[in-house]
Amino acid sequence: MTNKTLNDTIHRVTQRVIENSRDSRADYLDLMDREGERQVNRGSLSCSNLAHAFAGAEEDQEAIRAARGPNLGIVTAYNDMLSAHQPYYRYPERMKIWAREVGATVQVAGGTPAMCDGVTQGEAGMELSLFSRDTIALSTTIALSHAMYDGMALLGICDKIVPGLLMGALRFGHLPAIFVPSGPMGTGISNKEKQRTRQLYAEGKATRDELLASEMGSYHSPGTCTFYGTANSNQMMMEMMGLHVPGAAFVQPGAKLRQELSRAATHRLAAIGKSSEDFRPLARVVDEKAIVNAAIGLLATGGSTNHAIHIPAMARAAGIRFDWNDLSELSSAVPLVARVYPNGSGDVNHFHEAGGMGYVIGTLLDEGLAHRDILTIWDGGFESYSKEPGMNGDDLTWRDPGPSGDTEMLRPASDPFQADGGMRLVQGNLGRACFKSSAVKRERWTIEAPCRVFETQKDVNQAFELGELQCDVVVVVRFQGPRANGMPELHKLTPALGVLQDRGYKVALVTDGRMSGASGKVPAAIHCTPEALGGGPLSKLRDGDIVRVCAATGQLSTDADLDAREPAPAPEPETGMGRELFAMFRSNADGAEQGASSMMAMAGL
Repeated sequence: MTNKTLNDTIHRVTQRVIENSRDSRADYLDLMDREGERQVNRGSLSCSNLAHAFAGAEEDQEAIRAARGPNLGIVTAYNDMLSAHQPYYRYPERMKIWAREVGATVQVAGGTPAMCDGVTQGEAGMELSLFSRDTIALSTTIALSHAMYDGMALLGICDKIVPGLLMGALRFGHLPAIFVPSGPMGTGISNKEKQRTRQLYAEGKATRDELLASEMGSYHSPGTCTFYGTANSNQMMMEMMGLHVPGAAFVQPGAKLRQELSRAATHRLAAIGKSSEDFRPLARVVDEKAIVNAAIGLLATGGSTNHAIHIPAMARAAGIRFDWNDLSELSSAVPLVARVYPNGSGDVNHFHEAGGMGYVIGTLLDEGLAHRDILTIWDGGFESYSKEPGMNGDDLTWRDPGPSGDTEMLRPASDPFQADGGMRLVQGNLGRACFKSSAVKRERWTIEAPCRVFETQKDVNQAFELGELQCDVVVVVRFQGPRANGMPELHKLTPALGVLQDRGYKVALVTDGRMSGASGKVPAAIHCTPEALGGGPLSKLRDGDIVRVCAATGQLSTDADLDAREPAPAPEPETGMGRELFAMFRSNADGAEQGASSMMAMAGL
């Protein structure tokens, strides 16, 4: 173990984040201190308040009434349509038992919505997806508003759910909080085979039944989808921020180890409340260094591009300012140490078996590439997260993961897959956007070609089917930003664009929308800001304009004279599937780089 001093670039970025956040962070911590001081003592509540609060507590009623120990509030995103959240069904009843073991009690404070982007991809419901994060944050605050709790157990895994839970919980940051994951499903068919079938279907060479059989071979049981998309990137970040029990991210549901990790989370949450000698409020755990660690983990593992939006939003909820300049500069210093599908061939189960998060955190700390001095929820600090959990009989233990179990999956930071983290800022007269270079072969980092301009995924796929895209082309899909239609993921573009690339054409995507954390292969400048709605540069592009996208030089530009053009008219907002009810969220949303949140913008955070 070399234990090098902190990398100069990481130190410089962290200090900039601290300085840029000085006033807003101070205001946030002052608010949390005031909230902690006026936290309701349950004994001082009126008898009517108390009776309502524990009327349904059954055998825990007397313990809560007498305030014999900490009362922990669960905020759960359980539903049994979302495979990752199906295992949460029995968590509350088990956590009640585990809490009693240490003299505590547990109540389900409330639930949040939890939609599946995999179900809504390319469908109308996807336009609700991003703002489900704000809805989850608001639901979390409602759940915790009863002021009955000494700690927060947050049960959520997937795409907008973890960011939303954290954003809401941070407004109650005077309390401790622990995220309790449920783990990934077992590995199904190979990712390469799944991708092959998708492209065959896009070319009309596979039937719908064959495609469905392939998809069912991939998504087949309770647990998180096994590709390294946004959901699993969430779990990585909770480890990097010290908000999990160490090593909890990728242990499968149903395993004895998974149950013991959840038990340990319950016990630990009871031990770090305000009345304890080891008080660890969420507001102090999620600080500037923790946010930088989350970004470092994202870069080191080639995680989801969606977190270029979520990290700034989560940071803002804690009074911290973090932007794409910070992310891009960190990327220049943080090496890529993991290749997990879609960046590699193996899934998160293979990643975990090869050493997983314990190995990643250990090698980053060895090379001075992460902050080791963050406050975590776990005794022993961040170095505890460089271990992997296991069972010794009935006892939960942690051990050194040792060397990588698969150097095609995991490598030491001293000998990485590539020297940078592969999340690059591209900018120019078309705006600012994110480019995930870690998912794209280096020879495709630069694409210059005439553009074709579209306003829906459907129009792109129709042009593909008609053979109109059999050429070098930059596909521009605009009016997909947060204010236009809720910034949906454009995952249905990937098969068609992948086919064009495989046929030898130079292809790139430029959009103010999002691409799934599972996307890769095709070079893409995404989250383009300012968005097209309101006169952003993409609204002035025309078919045939030459567009250049270059991850190497950080360029996103056109030779066209945009200043001489009027913006194209925006499409009328679609209705149905409840989209009209989200008009308030769309109209008040801020830009992608700020986190694309209407809630934060309206609150002035």
